[in-house]
Amino acid sequence: MIAVIPARGGSKGLCRKNIKLLLGKPMIAYTIEAARDAGIFERIIVSTDDDEIADTALMYEAEVPFIRPESLSGDSISSDDVVLHVLDYFKDKDINYSEVCKLQPTSPLRTAGHLTEAYHIFKENNCNYVVSVCECEHSPLWCGTIGSDGSMDSFLEERYKRACRQQMDMFYRLNGAIYMGKTETYRYDRSFFGKGCRAYIMEKKDSIDIDDLFDFQIAEMIMSRKI
Repeated sequence: MIAVIPARGGSKGLCRKNIKLLLGKPMIAYTIEAARDAGIFERIIVSTDDDEIADTALMYEAEVPFIRPESLSGDSISSDDVVLHVLDYFKDKDINYSEVCKLQPTSPLRTAGHLTEAYHIFKENNCNYVVSVCECEHSPLWCGTIGSDGSMDSFLEERYKRACRQQMDMFYRLNGAIYMGKTETYRYDRSFFGKGCRAYIMEKKDSIDIDDLFDFQIAEMIMSRKI
């Protein structure tokens, strides 16, 4: 299995977040170290358009075989396009990997233990994909739309108005930490979601996906307490 870490230099929510120091260490380093310590990857590849991120990745013993082309560096580019580009890069060199894992550098609380647990689910169940999730903070059944005048007359369905949390189905959300798959099906689906996908459930405290300063500060607080 090959690990691909997509890491752009630009970020609207938090400037230079992929190499922003988190407890004295560049944020991307936590993902590289978790991947390395898991011991399940043949290679750990960082795909970036930024020289400073590339240098940081090399410092933490990831591979940076190329600087990502400008055509794959915009805000609208899917990280799956970036993963496919990495696979194509190696395929052109007659190097093929049967399994691939996307690891976003914005999930610094994801550990080597999480990766090995997800990998066991992947292998033991012969899944096409394994994707990490966590419980929703609040049930989406308690969400609704508000009228332009602030009206909440149709905010909730009648059956949920008096329901307590324990009576509702459990909902989960993507946490962005782990996406694993078989390369052949991934190329076909161009996504880690398709037939034969299983969930790997993580705790909410390990599921912070850093998009802005608020997320960063929460991650910093949780990691400080762990230390």
